[in-house]
Amino acid sequence: MYAITIPQPGGPDVLTWAEVPDPVPGDGEVVVQVAATAVNRADILQRQGHYPVPPGASPYPGLEGSGRIAEVGPGVSGWQVGDEVCALLAGGGYAEKVAVPAGQLLPVPAGVDLTAAAALPEVTATVWSNVFMVAHLLPGETLLVHGGSSGIGTMAVQLGKAVGAKVAVTAGSAQKLAACAELGADVLINYREQDFAQEVVADVILDIIGAKYLERNVDALAVSGRLVVIGMQGGVKAELNLGKLLSKRAAIAATSLRPRPPAEKAAIVAAVREHVWPLIEAGTVRPIVDRTLPLTRAAEGHRVVEESGHIGKVLLTTSA
Repeated sequence: MYAITIPQPGGPDVLTWAEVPDPVPGDGEVVVQVAATAVNRADILQRQGHYPVPPGASPYPGLEGSGRIAEVGPGVSGWQVGDEVCALLAGGGYAEKVAVPAGQLLPVPAGVDLTAAAALPEVTATVWSNVFMVAHLLPGETLLVHGGSSGIGTMAVQLGKAVGAKVAVTAGSAQKLAACAELGADVLINYREQDFAQEVVADVILDIIGAKYLERNVDALAVSGRLVVIGMQGGVKAELNLGKLLSKRAAIAATSLRPRPPAEKAAIVAAVREHVWPLIEAGTVRPIVDRTLPLTRAAEGHRVVEESGHIGKVLLTTSA
């Protein structure tokens, strides 16, 4: 088979379409014939040499994908060859085939085509695990989503509205804010022109920025608010006023998804299937796809995401 490899760290042009060995399903795994995958910022960090591959994971980038099951390994039940699936991956999505633990598989939701399904696993797992399983967002509360027009952001807006929360977003252009408004966002904040901490009081904040926003995130929290940090685009070190945190009886959590063991990922995927898939099949929540490119043009997809020139997800397909 062929896959996108990273011979050495560098810019988008180091991504190389190369022939590699076929994956073999281990115990409890299936092999998926990949139809599509998606560009995530973790893929960019891996390409740059800043995100080591977790032990035992595929060396190729790609944290999610969709396709059809080509092989079923020992110890797998409930899935068979030919099933249309999408999957949360520890790596390997940028390839014609990928091995994945069966617990990380999801059926393609009714009403969603096979390619678009590749836009769902990473964002639904990230948003549900953080906003709901960690921060316990409740109906009537206010959710602030940084990077509201990103893949994660567009899913967070939709799920927040679906459970009856008020949703505020930050984004860097009128076009991106308009896209968030179409998805139901109630408060639109252009971070280039406005200080979000002066615009909203939030019960839950989903943050991809990190250090740069820490102080203002705490300022923006309501009493008993919960800040969940899932990214470090704005740096890794910042000072924290513990007095302010204590006075608000607030909490800060930081999580990552890729390095978790398969059992933890399987629990998140099961929760997504139970709570999010019905919303997708009802049309309440949908994948937001900015563009679809052939996998052989992965470098172009990386440039788009690095420059934040997208709204929703950038997909890569194995078909020409």
